[in-house]
Amino acid sequence: MLPTKDIIVFDVTCIFCSGFARFMHKRDTAGQFMFVTAQSETGRALYRKYSLDPDDMTTNIVIVDGIAHTKMRAFAAAMHALGGVWRLAAWPALLPRPMADWIYDRIARNRYAFGKRSCPTPPPAMKARLIE
Repeated sequence: MLPTKDIIVFDVTCIFCSGFARFMHKRDTAGQFMFVTAQSETGRALYRKYSLDPDDMTTNIVIVDGIAHTKMRAFAAAMHALGGVWRLAAWPALLPRPMADWIYDRIARNRYAFGKRSCPTPPPAMKARLIE
């Protein structure tokens, strides 16, 4: 059973994805988001629910108000949900979806070339909001 809060599903082995989750946790002072690792049973189930391959984690899933967002739209939805000045970072939502997805896919395809596949353990405060 998933909580009624908004959810960020992220690949814990990707430095960008786990960094994004830590970034969101730090700035989400209202505690709006819960976090799910894509490798967990819940994460895999969410990938399947939204017709994504749970063995090919090339996108985060950001669920806001019950609506799932993927690729660049996931980032934009998360930034918009943070509110305040962070809404300015939601500009990728203004791009045509094919263009935004093309950019996101290039980053996702090369994500392991940019950094390690083993990311730091989430801080204790984030673990409290982590659904496993």
